[in-house]
Amino acid sequence: MKFKADEIASVIQKEIEDFRGSIETSEVGRVLEVGDGIARVYGLQSAMAGEMVEFQNGVRGLVFNLEENSVGVILLGDYLEIKEGDEVRTLGTLLSVPVGDALIGRVVNPLGEPLDGKGPIVTDESRPVEHQAVGVAGRQPVKQPLQTGIKAVDSMTPIGRGQRELIIGDRKTGKTAVAIDTIINQKGQDVICIYVGCGQRNSTMAGIIEALEANGAMDYTIVIASSAADPAPLQYIAPYAGAAMAEHFMYQGKHTLVVYDDLTKQAQAYRQLSLLMRRPPGREAYPGDVFYCHSRLLERAVKLSDELGGGSMTALPIIETLEGEVSAYIPTNVISITDGQIYLEPDLFFAGVRPAINVGISVSRVGGNAQTKAMKKVAGSLRLDLAAFRELEAFAQLGTELDKATQQQLDRGYRMVELLKQPQYQPLHFADQVISIYAGTNGYFDKVPVNKVADVEQEMLQFIREQKSEVRDALIETETLDADALKAALDDFAKTLAGRFDEA
Repeated sequence: MKFKADEIASVIQKEIEDFRGSIETSEVGRVLEVGDGIARVYGLQSAMAGEMVEFQNGVRGLVFNLEENSVGVILLGDYLEIKEGDEVRTLGTLLSVPVGDALIGRVVNPLGEPLDGKGPIVTDESRPVEHQAVGVAGRQPVKQPLQTGIKAVDSMTPIGRGQRELIIGDRKTGKTAVAIDTIINQKGQDVICIYVGCGQRNSTMAGIIEALEANGAMDYTIVIASSAADPAPLQYIAPYAGAAMAEHFMYQGKHTLVVYDDLTKQAQAYRQLSLLMRRPPGREAYPGDVFYCHSRLLERAVKLSDELGGGSMTALPIIETLEGEVSAYIPTNVISITDGQIYLEPDLFFAGVRPAINVGISVSRVGGNAQTKAMKKVAGSLRLDLAAFRELEAFAQLGTELDKATQQQLDRGYRMVELLKQPQYQPLHFADQVISIYAGTNGYFDKVPVNKVADVEQEMLQFIREQKSEVRDALIETETLDADALKAALDDFAKTLAGRFDEA
């Protein structure tokens, strides 16, 4: 029996390759310098961008920069414990976070570690923090409404499941309030909510968690807390961790809502890391790839095609402007990535119009597709009417004599503004919103003094719930407006008001 030399050589070569594969392939490097949440490491020639590394004291890091002679690592733990010369080992894995039902109702950090003192999170499932967004073929048009419970939003800038709607405005104008009300309104709507607090004060986060618990929203909500006291790397990865947790449910065919509060802080954390890593700064000292930082996050929001299960992830990113400067670098970036924006104006907020939505700049690029037929019908001209009212109001301030029709339009405008005001943590059912807006646009509040509009609205909704419940039930069941039945019910209510406001 003869042996062929090349056959023997090929067998030996394969055995060697298999043996090499079974050996632990992690590399070991050493820390050159460390500080401010970053480290430079020498000796990790095979490290990949985005790969996890572990320092000898157990702190983990993420490969951020690949340079000629060293690797830049961002640290996901206490960098004060790391010193020059420490060993660093590659792990050969991407950064992942735990996912699944065990996280619902919990407060975690961006690495999925519990912060609420309710014990460990028991789940054997995890998901990479960075994941490629679904392609065009895997998506379907946004048509299903995601009700926020806020009259001004659902009527004029509607949000659909799978949409990305930016909430933008100066600090202290009620941006977070809009997002929290939306989460509270998902009760019983079969939507899993994820609130990502990025760079917020710990006291603010505690207040938000308390509000969610008080309104029963923590039963379907995950809170990811990355406070202003946390290192920049944790603030940077927090939104991606939120998206990963939502994607797990989305691919099971469920609907999810993710609030990123706020992406301005994430951009600042990214800028800090980039400048420490000597990435060249561009406009306003941000590195050129800061757009990609937000686009790859928000592109993950999607309404999946039926073949992929039909689940959805709706994104509500929040951006803070300085003195209303929406044309600054980060605001314009995020405006161009999203499908519309809700702009909250300080002047309106301090004038008592809350939510302080500026109807001129606010827009939803999904529009009526994300509304029920009933809402579409009653709110069709509302945005134009309010914009016209604002112009008319400015004109009337000149003290000019107004004709009767113009004065009537102005009076109704004041009442519609009053009608669209809404207290915090009190989202309204869509049927009640339709009834209120129909009553306002059809003149049922014209004789009510402006300061009594909110009280009369509550009376009206209670009257319809108790005495004309069939009208409201039909509206909820069919999601279409029976104008004649609603008009008859409102006429009956108007009779109860007869004579009450004649003196006024």
